[in-house]
Amino acid sequence: MMQKQIFENERIYDDTDPELDLIASRNKRAQWRHRRVGPAFVKFGRRVKYLGTDLNAFVEENRVSPAG
Repeated sequence: MMQKQIFENERIYDDTDPELDLIASRNKRAQWRHRRVGPAFVKFGRRVKYLGTDLNAFVEENRVSPAG
C-alpha cells in the first residue's frame, strides 16, 4: 500500500519554509546539519534547500509502527 506523502516530491523547500517545522524547528535543523544528521539537504552558498523526496524519505525512515 502506498503511503501518503507529507511533502510534495517535486518541490524544493527553503529552510525558512514553515512546513519544515513539522520535522523540527529551524534551530534544531541547523544543529542537525552541523552534526550531519537529519534529512539530506543542498547548499547554495549560504542558502539551504531541501528536496521534497529527501524530506519524505526522512519521514519514512523515522516512522515508528507500534507492535501488535
